[in-house]
Amino acid sequence: MNFPTDIEIARSVKPRPIMEIAESIGLPSDDIIPYGHDKAKVRFQAIEKSKNPEGQLILVSAITPTPAGEGKTTTAIGLAQGMKRLGRSVALALREPSMGPIFGIKGGATGGGYSQVIPMEDINLQFTGDFPAISAAHNLLAAALDNALHQRQIVRLDPRCITFPRVIDMNDRALRRIIVGLGGSMMGVPRETHCDITAASEVMAILCLARNYDDLKARLKKILVGLTFDGEPITADTLKVAGAMMVLLKEAIHPNLVQTLEGVPAFIHGGPFANIAHGANSILATKMALAYADYAVTEAGFGFDLGAEKFFDITCAAGDFAPETCVLVATVRALKMHGGAGMKRLKKPDPEAVSRGLSNMEKHIESIHRFQVPVVVAINRFHTDTNNEIQVIINRCRELDVPVAITDHFSKGGEGATALAETVLNTLNGKPLPLKPLYEYEWKMEDKIAKIAEEMYGAEHVDYTIKGKRHLRTVERLGYGNLGVCMAKTQKSLSDNPELLGRPEHFIVTVRSIEISAGAGFVVPITGEILRMPGLPRKSNYIDMDIDSEGNITGIS
Repeated sequence: MNFPTDIEIARSVKPRPIMEIAESIGLPSDDIIPYGHDKAKVRFQAIEKSKNPEGQLILVSAITPTPAGEGKTTTAIGLAQGMKRLGRSVALALREPSMGPIFGIKGGATGGGYSQVIPMEDINLQFTGDFPAISAAHNLLAAALDNALHQRQIVRLDPRCITFPRVIDMNDRALRRIIVGLGGSMMGVPRETHCDITAASEVMAILCLARNYDDLKARLKKILVGLTFDGEPITADTLKVAGAMMVLLKEAIHPNLVQTLEGVPAFIHGGPFANIAHGANSILATKMALAYADYAVTEAGFGFDLGAEKFFDITCAAGDFAPETCVLVATVRALKMHGGAGMKRLKKPDPEAVSRGLSNMEKHIESIHRFQVPVVVAINRFHTDTNNEIQVIINRCRELDVPVAITDHFSKGGEGATALAETVLNTLNGKPLPLKPLYEYEWKMEDKIAKIAEEMYGAEHVDYTIKGKRHLRTVERLGYGNLGVCMAKTQKSLSDNPELLGRPEHFIVTVRSIEISAGAGFVVPITGEILRMPGLPRKSNYIDMDIDSEGNITGIS
């Protein structure tokens, strides 16, 4: 018997009316903006109207993943459904999917199996228009910048030092390096630039870190778009375009409300990349979940070293909240990969490879404890896993005195995650220690970068290319030294070398360049090759997509 596809499972469940979902957690009806019967926006002002004590926050992260990912989103959804089955008041806060990977190779990002958020087609494709609004606001700023260059409205604007590209929410490798302004003097000033995917936009990061309209506008004004020939900064405020960007983002700032297959309320809002931005849903979505449920479950992109470190040091600082426990998703296949088994052998039983790969999991556990946060290891079980392989993980967790639970939420939904839910709830009984950030924002930028590389990745030290050193001096000269740090590195390794699996030792992290995201409130040290615009594979998912005569979408996975 074949297991049904994600879209078949999603369509087998009739969603409850969205107003009923909102009512189930006490959201004010006059703050709900329905988008049909199964999804809605919730005005962010509803956060302040809640009379409930703030809930407890649970962060879901993962060990260093395989290319297929280890199921963080699916685990977060399954965990929330498991908690609901135990009679707890719970809500989810998750990122919105980017359309690029959906048409490319990765597929959708609404969970999987019997742990999904619905309507999965709408969430994966356009949803309530947040990504188009962010793209439009971003591209308005880019257009205003080129117009200022063409009209000579900014004295001595250096076209070689323009740092703000355009964006599109689609994988398109042809746009990685482009020349604009061709066609003569009436067509603009020719210059080399590039196009990023919308999830990599600083406007996306800003929307996800803003707390209200005033904060959003203040952050937009600070976006650094270029320099003059004298090295002076040009910002969105210089171009007087932040107000118009706000008009485009007026509705996009409100979190979106949907539900899981088992009726758990889910606030899905924003989708910044985790290896070039901070990789978490909006602060407003998390605060909404905390305001209206006793437990809020969220997740951070890629492994703990990337998404979750940024969640603690950037998102928590901006949002004024902190997780009271962290769920670390581990899989047999990822541990086998880190233990030296080739990618083609991950489905074959190999307890010894699992044992060798445990060093990667152990490093992530150490990193979580560094923030003074309890951790629960969730073994996301696949049908190819053997009991012997799983027992290797359980035994090591017991030796480390770390709670561990096997979860089968993909095939069983909330029922398959109740053991994980009970284990997580047990960690929330004690009084939590205060979150201990990795660094203070007032430190020198060089010291903050070194702290992350040495403590989170295990690097011996940080080196800089000539360009990296020049950018570091520019950061300090322009007065951005007190911003946070959003490291950009490969998700495939704890190091900046994707070939170094497990727990690498005796390596150096090399900062090749540094970008300034002043509006978002962080700088981005670039290590290795980081793609801001993915390409489409030889066999793309769009080949299988279509709609039938009734208008039903097919081919989304």
